[in-house]
Amino acid sequence: MEIAIIAHDAKKQEMLDFVLKNKVVLSDNRVHLIATGTTGSLVQKQGLQVECMLSGPLGGDAQIAARVAQGVTTMVLFFKDPLGKHPHEPDINMLLRVCDVHDIALATNKATAQMLLEALFNKI
Repeated sequence: MEIAIIAHDAKKQEMLDFVLKNKVVLSDNRVHLIATGTTGSLVQKQGLQVECMLSGPLGGDAQIAARVAQGVTTMVLFFKDPLGKHPHEPDINMLLRVCDVHDIALATNKATAQMLLEALFNKI
């Protein structure tokens, strides 16, 4: 199962805390993590293996959306900053739309992400 991890700058620490809290599930050998560049680098420093895409503003969101559309990525954890302005907002909206079109589990906040991982943990 491939899980994408993405976090806006204002949410990166929250994502790192979430990853550490859920390290057992996220490091399971049946889970393949991918992430946008900066988020992925930060997660790697926490001891998890993650395949890094480009940074979000440089197209990482689009790379992940393509993997969702191809049926490779099965879950997206995207901690969005709802109060910030983001120059690559069209890419973000495209990723969210692709998740909806392809019926992919998507969490945009910590509470929903936790529920998805708990469901996954019970499954694997």
